[in-house]
Amino acid sequence: MIIFRFFSLPCFGVLRTFPFFPGPLLGLILSLVLSLTTGSVQAARPMITDDARIVDAKACQLESWARHNRGSDEYWALPACNFSGNLELALGASRTRVPDGISTTATVFQGKTLFRQLETNGWSWGLAVGGMRHDGSTQPRIANDYYAYLPATFSLRDDRAFLHANVGWSRDGETGRQRATWGVGSEWQLTSSTWLIGETFSQQSGRPFYQVGVRHWLVQDRIQIDTTYGNRLGSDTQERWFSIGLRLLSLPFLP
Repeated sequence: MIIFRFFSLPCFGVLRTFPFFPGPLLGLILSLVLSLTTGSVQAARPMITDDARIVDAKACQLESWARHNRGSDEYWALPACNFSGNLELALGASRTRVPDGISTTATVFQGKTLFRQLETNGWSWGLAVGGMRHDGSTQPRIANDYYAYLPATFSLRDDRAFLHANVGWSRDGETGRQRATWGVGSEWQLTSSTWLIGETFSQQSGRPFYQVGVRHWLVQDRIQIDTTYGNRLGSDTQERWFSIGLRLLSLPFLP
């Protein structure tokens, strides 16, 4: 997903952080955890440049992460499921805290589909559309901010490396400003369970951002942890961030 991401470890710490999680969502998360086992699913977290892959048909995932910025901390939990086979739906929430104790929350939703499936040494592409609603909004609309983008993924070296590219659009609900967005990222396999990631992307005006990090599977294709460092190109430490994340993926279990 092409939104800023961060962490929580373990995932149940995230749930305690978000007292506004509804009961059905907690049930979904617990079902996901109970259905963990080995399988063949790739991961996108912690990259902001999205991949042209979706969760397995009738399966779900939970991405949770925290991000430490200069002057604020962000916490996210983002469940997603593939109910139909080629449509991944995500609905999650975030909380941001600043040193003076003020907290803000937001809700994000997204739909993602593929027009071409990824095969070894092949490529895939798709479409993602979503929005984010901020707490305290008085606007009578589903979301404050809207976005859409086309993700593409290329498999290299027999799935030991991947290249991702995004081209998209976003609209700021508060200012009404629209802008083009883009991202380019790569994943390189270091060991059977560890990957090195790197990317550069632009979601705001000014110079692009970059992010580098490591992703590691605790249980192959089912339980993943990661950590990253990011900043704006040519910037000092004022815009840097660190993130730590946890991702859980299930076997197919939906009706």
